[in-house]
Amino acid sequence: MTRKAEVIIIGAGIIGAAIALELARNGYKTLNIDKLPAAGYGSTSNSSACVRFHYSTWDGSAIAFESYHYWKRWEDYLDVGDERGFARYVETGCLVLDYPSIKLPILLADVGVDFEYWDIETLRKNIPIYSEFDFSPTKRPDDDRFFDPPERKLSRVLFTPSGGYLNDPQLATHNLQRAAEEKGSKFLFNTEVVEIRRKELQVLGVTLKNGERIDAPVVVNAAGPHSSVVNRMAGVEQGMNIKTRALRQEVHNVPSPVGFDFEKNGLVTSDFTTATYHRPEVGNTILVGSQDPECDPRIWVEHPDNFNRQTTTAQWKAQVYRLAQRIPNLPIPNKPSGIVDLYDVSDDWIPIYDRSDLEGFYLAIGTSGNQFKNAPVVGKLMAELIHACENGHDHDTDAVKIACRHTGHVLNLGFYSRLREIRSESSFSVTG
Repeated sequence: MTRKAEVIIIGAGIIGAAIALELARNGYKTLNIDKLPAAGYGSTSNSSACVRFHYSTWDGSAIAFESYHYWKRWEDYLDVGDERGFARYVETGCLVLDYPSIKLPILLADVGVDFEYWDIETLRKNIPIYSEFDFSPTKRPDDDRFFDPPERKLSRVLFTPSGGYLNDPQLATHNLQRAAEEKGSKFLFNTEVVEIRRKELQVLGVTLKNGERIDAPVVVNAAGPHSSVVNRMAGVEQGMNIKTRALRQEVHNVPSPVGFDFEKNGLVTSDFTTATYHRPEVGNTILVGSQDPECDPRIWVEHPDNFNRQTTTAQWKAQVYRLAQRIPNLPIPNKPSGIVDLYDVSDDWIPIYDRSDLEGFYLAIGTSGNQFKNAPVVGKLMAELIHACENGHDHDTDAVKIACRHTGHVLNLGFYSRLREIRSESSFSVTG
């Protein structure tokens, strides 16, 4: 059995759903195929969904700040209802503690992000539960030096009032699905792609696990942690200088200190001295994740359907005890509570938004745990890229450029090329 589609998008996470919407708005009939039961059901649903602007590159900060304007006016952007309601942007502000590059304020100012410098007194006043000390270099709790009293106070504290988080990442994806469907997009769930069909250098479509074939002149890999699997199916990895692989990650939940309402008064915080990030969570709890310090082992996953989905005591202690350095009165539970999922990590932790050497096969991959916030703009840039290339534009020699609607910046998609050299300015971590 064979049917046809104009564009097949493999994956229905936040990136795949955003691409569907923007292509549909440009007149393309799209079909998202996902092996899971619903949009945003995989790694998207476990995203911390933080919105922050402190990237190590201008391009990273610029796309994040443009995306902020979509989250801020989310219902207007969607322009269609959802029976489940809408995801909500919680604008807490984002605090950055001892950012590693002294150029960060210059970069933020160039992008147009408002920010404030905080001294120790301002930090004490606004977040009285925070310690004012610098705990670098980051260590694990089994290091004999971990509990040594810190010797230095924080030297660089920066606050961006526009930062925050999305309260429900899966609902945000469902919102995009409904908006795309309103424009004619289709979504196919509980369905696995087992073959990318091609004829020489042109993609022909996909084959499903049930044997059905779907023909399409355009196929988009937005498969998240399965991106490398899909690329190998398509036979395109040899034409990529930057590749992707899956990395196991844990995020944990702990109660807020007694007497402080972190859900109401807490901030999204990126703490480079403890190598953690954290944000408010429902129930006056704190969600804490890792910024991937060198002292922590990285667990690469060869088969993204087969990995340990249980939190581990060692990593729970590493992240929660580091948070307790910043919040000395943090109540530490008797047992771990959290989630485990995968990042789709590129070689330099910067995403790949590009065409491939296989005509009609496109890449929206390598999001490295830091691209949820950018999904609305990624949808737009991928739609523009696909439209340009399908109409004869040579993106490899003349990179497509996208004018941002809200900030006026111009995003050069060559920055995200599969053919780039590893970008040494990257943080090589989730902070991008």
